[in-house]
Amino acid sequence: MFKIFRNIDSKNYRPSLGALDIFKFIGPGLLVTVGFIDPGNWASNIAAGAEYGYALLWMVTLSTIMLIALQHNVAHLGIATGLCLSEATTKYIKPKVSKILLSSAMLASISTSLAEILGGAIALQMLFDIPIRAGALLVTIFVMFMLYANTYRVLEKWIIAFVSVIGLSFLYELSLVNIDWGSAVQGWVVPSFPAGSMIIIMSVLGAVVMPHNLYLHSEVIQSRQWNLKDEKIIKKQLNYEFLDTLFSMLIGWAINSAMILLAAAAFFRTSTPVSELSQANELLTPLLGNHAAIVFAVALLFSGIASTTTSGMAAGTIFAGMYNEPYDIKDNHSRTGVAISLVIALVLVFLISDPFRGLILSQMILSMQLPFTIFSQVYLTSSEKVMGKYKNTLFSKIFLYGLGAIVTALNIALLVSLF
Repeated sequence: MFKIFRNIDSKNYRPSLGALDIFKFIGPGLLVTVGFIDPGNWASNIAAGAEYGYALLWMVTLSTIMLIALQHNVAHLGIATGLCLSEATTKYIKPKVSKILLSSAMLASISTSLAEILGGAIALQMLFDIPIRAGALLVTIFVMFMLYANTYRVLEKWIIAFVSVIGLSFLYELSLVNIDWGSAVQGWVVPSFPAGSMIIIMSVLGAVVMPHNLYLHSEVIQSRQWNLKDEKIIKKQLNYEFLDTLFSMLIGWAINSAMILLAAAAFFRTSTPVSELSQANELLTPLLGNHAAIVFAVALLFSGIASTTTSGMAAGTIFAGMYNEPYDIKDNHSRTGVAISLVIALVLVFLISDPFRGLILSQMILSMQLPFTIFSQVYLTSSEKVMGKYKNTLFSKIFLYGLGAIVTALNIALLVSLF
């Protein structure tokens, strides 16, 4: 379907670029935002808040700053070249290396889909007492139907609606608890590493800065692309894309922060350990009332369905890119990529004995793959051969490689903490 957007005849179709044009560009960023308010985030954030209170809020802030820079950079690639990250990797990086990079990205996508499907299944169990495996099957079938039957424009509207429901749900939840805002502000800006927190820190990082979202953003941004040859329009797109990315990522930061704030206020303050999402839902009932628990479960269900949808799209993008093709749900490579990610993830759900731990470990796996995606992305966007005059400036290049170094250092710290 994105082939349609890439091949629009610029002579016959030109956008009017007026003051309200920003609203025409809102959408791709919100689609990506769903990826880092997914059930994996819920598990990581609830665990962070319940075990360490407000102390790990800084990780959401750091992750979001990194995310804004990286997502803007990869969207920049899509706008300037007309290629998604997967296609550019296939075209400009040596075949042996590109196959390893994209194969690891597919594994990350499967890990992501695992968390998303599992989260939706947990929500169905909370709401309707449906067994986890049966719920996982229902979520997978529904999402595959949505992906194979709908166009991007329809999916984008659904995703925006889902994000709105999730955001409003947490506003309601926060209205029911007393937040220590002084501690929260300190937690947002002062890094701390409480004893035993490294796995949670890495899971929060992996849950916010996600490899599959970098591939997805570089593809969906092209749904707003009209004319690659017109420099004025490209510059306009770059400006509007940054506003879309910044706006969307800040919404994600607020929702992720709200999860930790809720867990800190409801569970940490009362020294109530939380080992799974369904337990968090049950514990909210005596603390905040029946409505709070239902709202929590409904928001989780919307999160699971929406993020599974975007995870499937990302897998289709990565797999199609291996064949130097754009994402097109009518094309066999894109359809195969979607199926590989969702079906394998569903099989893994059937094999998992501890769903909550599975969610956290899936996010840790994402964080471990992330350096490979970041370094390959920055290499491509810094190349004049790939980007032409739109390549990264020296400052951007140093900054982005610095982010990759930070992620790598955190991964090393994680491995050290495990052994």
